[in-house]
This record gives sequence, C-alpha cells and structure tokens, in this order.
Amino acid sequence: MAYIIDLKTHTDARGNLTVIENVLPFIIQRVFYIYGVDESERGGHRHQKTIQAAICIQGECKIYNNDGHQEEVFHLNKPSKCVLLEPKDWHKMYDFSGNAILMVLASEKFDNDDYIFTKYD
Repeated sequence: MAYIIDLKTHTDARGNLTVIENVLPFIIQRVFYIYGVDESERGGHRHQKTIQAAICIQGECKIYNNDGHQEEVFHLNKPSKCVLLEPKDWHKMYDFSGNAILMVLASEKFDNDDYIFTKYD
C-alpha cells in the first residue's frame, strides 16, 4: 500500500532546504513533473514493476490510491511530503491547485508495457 514519507527539511532565516537522500527504496531512473493541470485527472493506472515517489513541490493536489485491498486519499500540500506508490497501487492524481507542480521520481525508465489501466473491482 502507498504511504507517506516525511522528507528531511532544514529551515533557517534564509528559507527551507528539503533533501531526498537514503529514503527511497529504489534507484531513480526517471523524473517527470506535471503542471498546468485543469480540472482533469491524471494517472489512472498501476504498474507491472515501477515504484514511484510523488512530491507536490508547489501548490497542492490529491492522490487516490487503491492496492486491491484498501483505498486511501493522500493530500499533498507541502514539498516535504512524499507519497511512495508501489507497482500494485492503482492511482490517480486530481484536485490540482492552479499553481501545482507534482514531481514524480520513478524506479524504471518509461515502458508502455509496464502500465496496467484496469481498475480493481
């Protein structure tokens, strides 16, 4: 099941610095980000093998997740919050604020055959 990772953040008078180091259970093979989203939903799939770490680095959005046994909604509203999505996690991203930027770190390079679009019953 998907879960939240609180990323280590250093804060002082100059601002914040958030670090992603030794917290992901995979080596990053791909990075992409989603922005400028209207009322549309993104995602709507799960994977054969890809693990993903999703961070809303600006603004906010929600991620609905279903691993076939449990459903959960994650509200990403801080760049120090990361949702880790396992391959079995059917997910969709929605309710993007106008300024939202959702960055996703992936364990695999893009492979169309890795995607499973069928929802769980």
